[in-house]
Amino acid sequence: MLKFSPCIEMMFTKEYPDFYDRFKAAKDSGADAVDFWGWSGKDMNRIGDLINKYGLTISSVCVDTTDSETAKIFAEKRLLTRDKDAFGAFYKSCQESIKMAQTLKIPSLIVTTGNERPNNITRYEQHANIVLMLKHAAPLFEDSGVTLIVEPLNILCDHVGYFLSSSYEAFEICNEVGSKNIKVLYDIYHQQITEGNLIPTIRKYFDLIGHFHVADVPGRNEPGTGEINYRNVFKAIEDLGYDKYVGLEYRPVADSAKTIEAVFELCK
Repeated sequence: MLKFSPCIEMMFTKEYPDFYDRFKAAKDSGADAVDFWGWSGKDMNRIGDLINKYGLTISSVCVDTTDSETAKIFAEKRLLTRDKDAFGAFYKSCQESIKMAQTLKIPSLIVTTGNERPNNITRYEQHANIVLMLKHAAPLFEDSGVTLIVEPLNILCDHVGYFLSSSYEAFEICNEVGSKNIKVLYDIYHQQITEGNLIPTIRKYFDLIGHFHVADVPGRNEPGTGEINYRNVFKAIEDLGYDKYVGLEYRPVADSAKTIEAVFELCK
């Protein structure tokens, strides 16, 4: 059966306004893992204590840094430029994030590409820069055993201007990088909006997928509230032998714990 990891940036927020209370809430809901986004502004020592106390795994967090100057450069330039300081900021952020991930036994780190820069360089050049940046950092991930997962996002509803909307381009980037520790975060919500064809794509590129996120369309609410046949999607993923976590990254309409129960039901 698939393993699920609620994103506690989006779930349990109404029931538990205090972020740190959501770890116990996730455990009480039947989950044995959680994920969240940026880590640098959070008390990671406290989080380490909480996951040990409740027997939880953190399935993924984003590449981040506690150094303000590095964070500024990385936020401004992301993976789309060939500037030396951009390479340095990304590399340093990866080093720091990997160290934190190893301490808390987090298997995957998420990275986004940033918004397209049509007035500066071509899409081809931006694509090439992403590949170069990831190749530069790939040995860090190979040596550490942590997986870097690159996330395509939809540009129709949520992330207008974002560079990497197509999962097919994301898979192409990973193939060009050629590292077993650089993979794609396949967000089913984003890819249903962008291109559909979910199950055939998942089957074809399964070896390049390092993590899944789920939410329904429209609304980015829990599975079962929209147009995606999640019973079939989950079965296809399970039939492929997927043994990592599926991140529940949705805005629950119902009580968060009840939506997790409903997700488990979709896998039966």
